[in-house]
Amino acid sequence: MTPLLFVAAAAAGAIGRHLIGRVACSWQALLVVNTIGAALLGWLVSRDVSASTMTIAGTGLCGAFTTYSSFALEARTLGWRWGGAYVASTLVCVTAAASLAATL
Repeated sequence: MTPLLFVAAAAAGAIGRHLIGRVACSWQALLVVNTIGAALLGWLVSRDVSASTMTIAGTGLCGAFTTYSSFALEARTLGWRWGGAYVASTLVCVTAAASLAATL
């Protein structure tokens, strides 16, 4: 059952990322997506969830929802100055979101 739920969660994560990407510009959408994904993952890690739940929600949903490859591409596309600011702001946002969600 876990493999089927994993695929369903990954599909939901990818669709969610796509829908947010249609609403906002690329780098802004990625910042929102990665912040939400980090918050959800921080919340999951702080809870006593089973390994199958972590596989389904943590790896499947959050893994497909967030994206490192697009983050790296956007940072490079934005150039040295704006790309560096984008990377710094993303790191601050995702770290704060994961920490805050873990404490709630």
